[in-house]
Amino acid sequence: MGAFFRSVAAMIVVSGVTGCTNISYYAQSLKGHVEIMTARQDVGELIEDPSTPEALRARMASASAIRQFATDELALPDNNSYRSYVDVGRDSVTWAIFAAPEFSLTPRTWCFPVFGCVPYRGYFSKRSAIETAVELQRQGLDVYVTGITAYSTLGWSSDPLLSTMLSHDETYLAGLVFHELAHQRVYVSDDSAFNEAFAVAVETTGVRKWLRAAGDTAGLRRYEADRKRKTQFLALVSHTRDELTHVYDDPGTMDQKRAAKTAAIERLRMRYRAMRDRRWGGYRGYDVWFDAPINNAKLAATSVYGDQVAMFLRLFDLCSGDYPRFFASVRQIGALDKAHRAEALKAADTCD
Repeated sequence: MGAFFRSVAAMIVVSGVTGCTNISYYAQSLKGHVEIMTARQDVGELIEDPSTPEALRARMASASAIRQFATDELALPDNNSYRSYVDVGRDSVTWAIFAAPEFSLTPRTWCFPVFGCVPYRGYFSKRSAIETAVELQRQGLDVYVTGITAYSTLGWSSDPLLSTMLSHDETYLAGLVFHELAHQRVYVSDDSAFNEAFAVAVETTGVRKWLRAAGDTAGLRRYEADRKRKTQFLALVSHTRDELTHVYDDPGTMDQKRAAKTAAIERLRMRYRAMRDRRWGGYRGYDVWFDAPINNAKLAATSVYGDQVAMFLRLFDLCSGDYPRFFASVRQIGALDKAHRAEALKAADTCD
């Protein structure tokens, strides 16, 4: 499965500092991003340079073709993003922190200029991320820290391909490129669930189209199997979130709620193991997620990246798979008040 949370919008403050973030956080964000930007190498030059290792040259050629497909076939921005490359020298480019109260699935949010309020905080330093996580835990919050393989500045800078994005196969890379460029096409301030589900829908439909264009029927079968498992994983987690919502809403002492919370999470693990061993035939790609601690922050983060995807895919079908029409429709819905946005997406029966 790889990391479930593969990408985030970068918290690079490009319009000044407000009370929502502090100077030290702003400084580490800017420093980390600038270091990456100054290390960029042009993809075309890497392909042509005879000193480039053959394996890297092949990956760059594939990435270049994927990037061109994004513009030509998916109507994604034709700019300099993902036309350069940086080896970041580590497994994750950033680390994201999610936090939620002990008895609530509503994630804490942090607010930034340009990007708005989001349910995570990103760090270029793993040590800084862990230090912040420890402080949040001292405040009594459930905390989840995860490594990220890609991030987007939403077109404010020419985002490069990163070595972390090459950690899996070409299908994984194509999905990341399509996902990140989708954020540049449509981004609604203060609504991460809307933004991420939209980008996942573009990623999903784009990868399917890319695999079909390549005539890779075996790859398409693998991708569809992965998507089916991810949908079933999200449904499993959603069921547990519903259970926990009832636990937190019901009267009871803190000790009673803690015990019920622990029992619900253990039932989640048991249901996963049954699904893995029976329905999935022993596929263990999600074992790492379930073997690690599970808390409200981790469960809430999962909902941000999955709950609305099916609605966006349905809207895409209503738009007859026409990306410009789809993007226009998403912009119209995104312009609505947040309180009505999700309902409008759910109720949509035409593209226009």
